[in-house]
Amino acid sequence: MRALVTGAAGFVGQWTCRALLREGWEVEGVSLEGTPPRGILTAAERAAVRWEAMDLSPTSNGASRVLALFRTAAPDVIIHLAGIAFQASAAADVERAFAVNVGAATELLRAAALAKAAGEADPRVLVVGSAEQYGAHAAAEMPLPESAACRPKTVYGKTKVAQEVAALGMARETGLRVVCTRSFNHSGPGQAPSFLLPSLIQRARDARRSGQPVRIGNTDVTRDFLHVEDVVSAYISLVSRGQPGEVYNVCSGVGVRVGELAAEVLAAAGVRSPLEVDPALQRAVDVPVLVGSNAKLRAATGWTPLKSRSDIIQDLLDAAS
Repeated sequence: MRALVTGAAGFVGQWTCRALLREGWEVEGVSLEGTPPRGILTAAERAAVRWEAMDLSPTSNGASRVLALFRTAAPDVIIHLAGIAFQASAAADVERAFAVNVGAATELLRAAALAKAAGEADPRVLVVGSAEQYGAHAAAEMPLPESAACRPKTVYGKTKVAQEVAALGMARETGLRVVCTRSFNHSGPGQAPSFLLPSLIQRARDARRSGQPVRIGNTDVTRDFLHVEDVVSAYISLVSRGQPGEVYNVCSGVGVRVGELAAEVLAAAGVRSPLEVDPALQRAVDVPVLVGSNAKLRAATGWTPLKSRSDIIQDLLDAAS
């Protein structure tokens, strides 16, 4: 079986390549930079992936290049991870965020549709979205099912809503077998330090050396976290067994207040420094609570998470040591 992974050099992309290789897949990895630097993948794993440097955005004639790739790689499945994943980056350049997050998915699916029409390929496609698509909902509505209204507050969330609408629309039009996700928070070794948990790990390590308080943003928001390994397991399950045309939450179903999460990080790191709320780290667009239901995902695939929140924290601490 052959898999094509876009955004393959990124955090989740590399973990996805690793999981596919371990399950015996042949993996074609597409990214802007081609082969990623050392970090997540071992040297043997990096060598086992066929890397392709490619820009999928509409201005780069991405569809024709992907179509040529389809003809040589003949993927059975595509896992589309490419895009701008950091909310601040999306907000800083709205036009680019839509061009990348919506345009790249559209170019990829256009190429897949052309390959399907020519009888050259008919891959199953997973298009990865975000829990940010939901926006603000009352705490009483948690955990959110996929039927909950999408009313995003962030630019990033808006791009992911548009991506999902475009992807499912193209699937209906062309017959492509597309499955979409709304993925909640996830973390693990290799995630950029700009994200919450790696940032907390670094601040805890700094506080252990300095004895200074650990700065943190909004401690009262509640989020739903999965280990990246469980997220990747869900993606592979969905691209194989998910129902085409459907959307699935990828989440733990359990919420944790950020203040409690930070306390767990400090305890695991052996740090006794107090938390200090820093207004500069707070975001005006934060929704108070965002927890998902994974019942639909479980029913469709039999997936279940194997890692705990403590596992995420410990793995990040071990990687930072």
